[in-house]
Amino acid sequence: MNIDIRTKFLNFFKSKGHQIYESMPLVPNDPSLLFTNAGMVQFKDIFTGKIPAPIVKKATSSQLCIRAGGKHNDLENVGYTARHHTLFEMLGNFSFGDYFKKEAIAYAWEFVTKELGFPKNSLYVSIHEKDDEAFEIWCNYIEPDRIKRMGDKDNFWQMGDTGPCGPCSEIFVDQGEEFFHSKEDYFGGEGDRFLEIWNLVFMQYERNADGSLSPLPKPSIDTGMGLERVQALLEGKRNNFDSSIFMPLIEEVSKITQKPYTYDSGASFRVIADHARAVAFLLAQGVNFDKEGRGYVLRRILRRAIRHGYLLGMNEPFLYKIVQKVCEQMGAHYPYLIEKKITLMEQCRAEEERFFQTLESGMEMFKKELLSLKKGVPFSGQTAFKLYDTYGFPLDLTQDMLRDQGIAIDMEAFQTCMQEQKVRAKASWKGSGDEIKSGDFLEILNTFGENTFNGYEYNAFTSKVIALLDSSYQKVESLSEEGFIVFDTTPLYPESGGAIGDSGELYQGERKIAEVIDTKKYFGLNISLIHPFETIKVGDILKILVNPNRIETIKHHSATHLLHSVLRKILGTHIAQAGSLVEPTRLRFDFSHPKALSQKEIQTIEEEVNAIILKNIPATITHLPIQEAKEKGAMALFGEKYGDIVRVVNFADESCELCGGIHVENTGLIGSFYITKESGVSSGVRRIEAVCGRAAYEYGKNALETLFQTKELLKNQDIASGISKLKSQIKELKDKLSKTTSSSDLKVNQTLKDITIIIQKIDTNNIKEIIDNAKNKYEKIAILLICEDNQNLYLACGVKNAPIQANGWIKEVAKIVEGGGGGRSDFATAGGKNPSKIPQALEFAQNFVQKKIEENF
Repeated sequence: MNIDIRTKFLNFFKSKGHQIYESMPLVPNDPSLLFTNAGMVQFKDIFTGKIPAPIVKKATSSQLCIRAGGKHNDLENVGYTARHHTLFEMLGNFSFGDYFKKEAIAYAWEFVTKELGFPKNSLYVSIHEKDDEAFEIWCNYIEPDRIKRMGDKDNFWQMGDTGPCGPCSEIFVDQGEEFFHSKEDYFGGEGDRFLEIWNLVFMQYERNADGSLSPLPKPSIDTGMGLERVQALLEGKRNNFDSSIFMPLIEEVSKITQKPYTYDSGASFRVIADHARAVAFLLAQGVNFDKEGRGYVLRRILRRAIRHGYLLGMNEPFLYKIVQKVCEQMGAHYPYLIEKKITLMEQCRAEEERFFQTLESGMEMFKKELLSLKKGVPFSGQTAFKLYDTYGFPLDLTQDMLRDQGIAIDMEAFQTCMQEQKVRAKASWKGSGDEIKSGDFLEILNTFGENTFNGYEYNAFTSKVIALLDSSYQKVESLSEEGFIVFDTTPLYPESGGAIGDSGELYQGERKIAEVIDTKKYFGLNISLIHPFETIKVGDILKILVNPNRIETIKHHSATHLLHSVLRKILGTHIAQAGSLVEPTRLRFDFSHPKALSQKEIQTIEEEVNAIILKNIPATITHLPIQEAKEKGAMALFGEKYGDIVRVVNFADESCELCGGIHVENTGLIGSFYITKESGVSSGVRRIEAVCGRAAYEYGKNALETLFQTKELLKNQDIASGISKLKSQIKELKDKLSKTTSSSDLKVNQTLKDITIIIQKIDTNNIKEIIDNAKNKYEKIAILLICEDNQNLYLACGVKNAPIQANGWIKEVAKIVEGGGGGRSDFATAGGKNPSKIPQALEFAQNFVQKKIEENF
């Protein structure tokens, strides 16, 4: 059945007067959530009363959700059940005090029976056991014997221990008695015959701290329908993975692995298909592979998919091809998947390659431990930790590998290892939304509405104080110590779009009475943090002076727009902003790109930005409907909230973005532009730091002073030729030193399991070159050298095709000579303070590497 359920749902509720909301980002503006996990998340502040309801009090959306981390984690079930997914779409309709049960039930019944065409005799309904009102309404549509009353566990929903809550009603579809024969396949049982497709939550109570319920003055509606479930049912499938949403991906997995797919033996196919969707959307929405937080969850999802590919015989990157298929399949509704397809594939492939480098070794260790395991004994927690720490196997990946054997991990031992080495894999994330959990903001909003910002036109303005708040965000009538001030109109720009919030001064007449420390926006209110010198009262008329340094912030803000545009022009349209910081003295711009920039690329980018600046292009500010702005080529930042009418900042044909920030009147005012640094932030994300305006002048002046000083040191020689001569002299000295000891002079201590072991003290500090030569000479080697030079100790070690990490080895040896160090897994260095301990260090190093090799063979 070819039916666009998503579009049909949204259009149906639009016809009922609902405002359509786009799917909010998977990374929510909510510090309490790891990912967006339900359709109501973007309306949470409305339901909790933090902000007023919109003018149109009816909403509908098709929301992308992730349940793969934190409290809401379905990861371990994916692939083994018919309906668990890491990423899914939740269709929902919402009422913010507008309609209630009668209308919500009527809408749901009409959509399910008329729009989707489910036979009425296949539908069943559950309600809360005490909800007589819902029972009476449902009796208008369905026979009473098809309505089941259920308790709090199944049919009562609440947001938290306190707050809005209420009974709910679920709609079920009977998939057919002929297909389901378990004792639990009755309506209300745990079987799969009766499948819940839509949950209608009737928020009519407030849960108080003592557990009691109070009626809400304006009851609301929150519903959720799983798109994947409905699609499968309409196509006559009893498993989501058999539907047209997943089968093209499963077929692609079959094609790549050259293995046939069957449901009974196809869990790995389903895991890969599901996880490719999550990887594609998370990468496309700016989440990057990382060691913690959301990036770590993304890495876990990818590595779980790779492990299942490994079970299907894959020993090289393959998931990026499934990600490509996801982009092509879902790009019509989510165009950013098509725009970023190439970058997503590159990021995915690079991460796959990193994991495949260690996967084989890790699997060998896993198999060895499994074979030695006695019946009824848990899997070693120490081995599970080593798989995690050395080979990058997330704990749940190891647990997943053990589930078919019904074996558990010794978690106590695993946690002990974690604690000893202080390794934390827990998700640590910083929410980017409103951090204030309580306060009197709603009262201020209800009384005055959002205050007016006029900082585009003014740097100084006289305004009335409409509210004051103390340090705990509670309203006060006067303020004599640090707190917050709200003006009816303010020229102070709040922190937004990467630009820091304005600071400034407050005057009463000619007297300076307060410093403005910072300005932010909470729930639509521009609020400034102030340090008063005199008591300020509500109703005071004060003059606001913006810090003159704002002009330098403005220059850097406009420069980020030009830089963004130039990056897309030179590196490709896959470039997407991944974060920024704009200050008076510098800018920082993070962007998605799979590899480091070459010096030539950096130079070209800098030249191109300066060329635009020199054109003296005037800024054009227009306000357009958002769709029209996008059609004209205006770039929108993913995750930003935009209204129906948006502000477009345009510098002729060079840059066009949606932006609420303050900008220079023409590009010439930016001054010079210098890139000061290019670096990596995380996998697939690069960072450019740059200066312009006054900061660029200081940067250029300092650079010239350094050149003049260098020329003086070189006795006024040409700098390039002078440095070249110095390099030649240094090379001659190093050549002389290297002759005292070379790799051919080294003594092989031992050959163990075909691995050459060299551990000794040498007379030259040219250690790295000697180790490199030794690694070129031997196919398998573990080498550690110590050099003593004027009571200073230098240690270095190298590893090639040996089961030992150079950085871990050097750290342990350095402790003995009272030093420390680190490095990579194949090469590491350290220093030491106690030459008398060199013999003990050499002996320890020998025992250490010997033990590591024997453990792994």
